[in-house]
Amino acid sequence: MTNIISARAGSLMNGPANLSTTERGAYMLAGLGLAAAAAKPRPNPLLNILALAGGSYLAWRGYVGQCPVKAALTGSSESGRLAHHS
Repeated sequence: MTNIISARAGSLMNGPANLSTTERGAYMLAGLGLAAAAAKPRPNPLLNILALAGGSYLAWRGYVGQCPVKAALTGSSESGRLAHHS
């Protein structure tokens, strides 16, 4: 059962690249900036953790070059995983 879940999650996280070079750079810059902002002490440590996780995710999406949200909105999923058109 665990293999099925991890295989399905892996297929959703890694797909064909759908971000341009400019978009990839913007994702990485925003992600690294958000992760760097997590280093600033805050009264609520949960905010630091959320900023670090969100920034890391954005930077990773920029590095990989594939954004599932963009694929769902534009319908550019070549394998049809995210957007189904009749």
